[in-house]
Amino acid sequence: MSVTAIGAGIAALACIGAGIGIGNATAGAVEATARQPEAGGRIMTTMILGCALAEATAIYGLVVAILILVMA
Repeated sequence: MSVTAIGAGIAALACIGAGIGIGNATAGAVEATARQPEAGGRIMTTMILGCALAEATAIYGLVVAILILVMA
């Protein structure tokens, strides 16, 4: 196993963090909406923004992993 493959695998671990972050954000939004249904719109907007930022982190990790494999 080459060092570049290990480095690409470590860079791809960012996707795991994004999945956990999106799951936590969704769980929190569901709980908050259940407690205050009238604030559902604002909660959903904030959750979508947080999920987008977490997903961007995962995409950056994927790009770094691909660059490591291509450049090596």
